[in-house]
Amino acid sequence: MTISPQRREEIIDALRRGTVPRNSLDAFAVGLDRFEDALSKELEKVRSGGSVFKAVRGEYGCGKTFFARWLGDRARKLGFATAEVQVSEAETPLHRLETVYRRMIERLATADTPHGALRNIVDGWFFTLEEDVLAEGTIDESDEQALVARTEALLEQRLAAVSQSTPTFSAALRGYRRAQAEGNLAVAESILAWLAGQPNVASAAKKYAGVKGDIDHFGALSFLQGLLTVLRDSGQAGMLVVLDEVETIQRVRSDVRDKSLNALRQLIDEVDSGRFPGLYLLITGTPAFFEGPQGISRLEPLAQRLHVDFQTESKFDNPLAVQIRLPGFNLERLCRVGSKVRDIYAQHSRTPEQISQKCDDDYVQTLAGAVAGTLGGKIGVAPRIFLKKLVGDVLDRIELHEDFDPRAHYALTISDTELTAVERQARAADDVDDIELDL
Repeated sequence: MTISPQRREEIIDALRRGTVPRNSLDAFAVGLDRFEDALSKELEKVRSGGSVFKAVRGEYGCGKTFFARWLGDRARKLGFATAEVQVSEAETPLHRLETVYRRMIERLATADTPHGALRNIVDGWFFTLEEDVLAEGTIDESDEQALVARTEALLEQRLAAVSQSTPTFSAALRGYRRAQAEGNLAVAESILAWLAGQPNVASAAKKYAGVKGDIDHFGALSFLQGLLTVLRDSGQAGMLVVLDEVETIQRVRSDVRDKSLNALRQLIDEVDSGRFPGLYLLITGTPAFFEGPQGISRLEPLAQRLHVDFQTESKFDNPLAVQIRLPGFNLERLCRVGSKVRDIYAQHSRTPEQISQKCDDDYVQTLAGAVAGTLGGKIGVAPRIFLKKLVGDVLDRIELHEDFDPRAHYALTISDTELTAVERQARAADDVDDIELDL
């Protein structure tokens, strides 16, 4: 697969930092073919006005975040807006849906707007409304006052269902539109920030739009419903929302954990009820979250909704089930990913021949085995640090130094400071005789 120089740099830069790229992940995805048909069907269902909830389970390092971003990349190419939210006790507690909504809007992306896409979506929607008004043939486009009035009336019509439960959503959109028409850009920006769930918006801007207070837990769901209406009317296929690392709620206080589990159950029920047409909601978590005593089993209705039988071999799994499992990495799969990354690196490189010769498949396998061995042979936690070393320590040096040969000049070293807690744990000594005591 040939990719553009810009996409190539985005992929390589992310891997060099030890993070998952946000785009073009299909260029080096391995082992996800089994899910493609099912996910395409589900995305088409959402595009047609349906809604889907999906849970993805897998051990650390098996590629849950990669899977979510791979799906997000596919969704954006199909015209979806996407948002990836990392669940965390401090920054984004799951039981506070108003905070989840705010993070969702902050990370809202479309194919042409990688971050903070709300303004473009709302402005595009108003443009669509104006075009629909002009298509009626009853208003001259030079009559700005009549055009604004008719556009607001059409806004109310399109948001009628949302306005019944949350009239402030349409009120804020009206205020934003009016402030723009009057050239009051500061007020327009403040109203848009309030729509995005941001706290501490100036009271003057809220008064201008006729709204009060901040978005609360229940208002967040209605605002999400309104956003989906705007997306659909502005030509987007729908919205993919990823709640990543939901297993973190296992580490919070029991009362907060129970509230978080109940919030998740509420979200699933709302999706199933058809309240959110055009929404694909995806969560990721470890097997312990789905099966352990501190996870979904604490809330029986949630456990019932997410239960899937995984007693059979993984090759017989149903990718259309509400919960799917990702296969763990093995050495063969790790090497395939490494070879694909090397080939991506070689594209648009100054020295593609040197890269292919000095970092051939045999060397990729050697490096993969060495990284996995350093991490206690636990290949499941090796992909991130392996790709970081492959790009930053090997491929970059081949590119920069003509006489560099990784077989002769490079010895793998991994410092604890560059490892995550799970990676450090995998690296820890397995035998008490391996523990050095400072006496």
